[in-house]
Amino acid sequence: MTIPKHAPTLFPAQNNQLLIGGIPLTRLAQRLGKTPFYAYDRQLIIDRVTQLRQQMPADLKIHYALKANPMPAVVQLMAGLVDGFDVASTAEMHVALDTLMPSQYSSIAGPSKRRAELRSALAAGITINVESPNELETIAQLSAQSGITASVAIRINPAFELKTSGMKMGGGAKPFGIDEEQLPVVLQRLQALQLDFQGFHIYSGSQNLKAEALIETQQQSIALAMRLLEFCPNGIKTLNIGGGYGIPYFAGEQPLNTQQVGDALAIEMAKFKAVQPHAEVIIELGRYLVGEAGVYVCQVVDKKISRGHIYLVVDGGLHHHLAVSGNFGQVIRKNYPVAIGNKIHGEPQEIVTIVGCLCTPLDIIADKMRLPVAEIGDFVVVYQSGAYGLTASPNAFLSQPNAAEVLV
Repeated sequence: MTIPKHAPTLFPAQNNQLLIGGIPLTRLAQRLGKTPFYAYDRQLIIDRVTQLRQQMPADLKIHYALKANPMPAVVQLMAGLVDGFDVASTAEMHVALDTLMPSQYSSIAGPSKRRAELRSALAAGITINVESPNELETIAQLSAQSGITASVAIRINPAFELKTSGMKMGGGAKPFGIDEEQLPVVLQRLQALQLDFQGFHIYSGSQNLKAEALIETQQQSIALAMRLLEFCPNGIKTLNIGGGYGIPYFAGEQPLNTQQVGDALAIEMAKFKAVQPHAEVIIELGRYLVGEAGVYVCQVVDKKISRGHIYLVVDGGLHHHLAVSGNFGQVIRKNYPVAIGNKIHGEPQEIVTIVGCLCTPLDIIADKMRLPVAEIGDFVVVYQSGAYGLTASPNAFLSQPNAAEVLV
């Protein structure tokens, strides 16, 4: 299987070595003093946000979803690039609060917020995305007890879904948000509570590469918000229409046409602003902003042949990078783009399977890939690893050492 040409080209190479943040891979490994590690390229993140702003409507607000990559250095960088943060836990909230991003530009979502989490969000002054009628009542109680008026938005589970999405989070029965047909009653109840109503949060799905599907969902999201206006106390201040912008991982996948999405969104936003001129429209992105700017690097510790098949055994594995093993939502396992980082253009090549250090047959980095001939000590690089990597993996599995992270 070949490496998708579009995936690794974000990272340049020099003298047959991968460059990360302008630093040769072997030198970066020496600087860190260990493998495995995740490395995130600062300039690639800046370039991605800059390009996206050029393609989206000028008055659209871009929020970064910390769940994609909550590394503090990455979040600090993002604080100077985006308009707000979206967090999914108190720990993520604290990382966000450590930056210069004003707390009122952050929100917290999740179907199971404990009372302590709600109190923390309330005290921090961030917007709470309400996931159920019961949670709304709890927030109102805590707000009254603390004397702090809670800022809330209603997360909607829409009747529609984001088609061709890697993970669907809207449509049908879902644990996320309040069903759209329940909203008139919920909004009527909200008017009786002493809460600061911000608007709506509509997140329908993730990892989508089809511009047409995203355009349709954004149109439906804005239309739904406009239909609900008559039930809203004092109109809508913010409308978060979610994200879903995907990145290519596998052979044959093409990058999302974000310019097409942005052009269509400008038309829909104009309709919305005609009736709610002071409202802010927000997109919430994680993977799209950081996914292609990160690599996972591990080192070959053994090379062996078993019944004619070559195995490279590395010091990393699924405990650091669950997704690359195929055990993070894939139905049929596919290879991520992988390279030998210190032999980028190496010849000759051979077909190898790269396996991790864990004592399980699930620990596969790459299966039957044609790569430059590698030896013990060479570096295996997994591209498209800037999102849902270390914190989305079972780090404690088999008690192996953890991976380092670096932003360069």
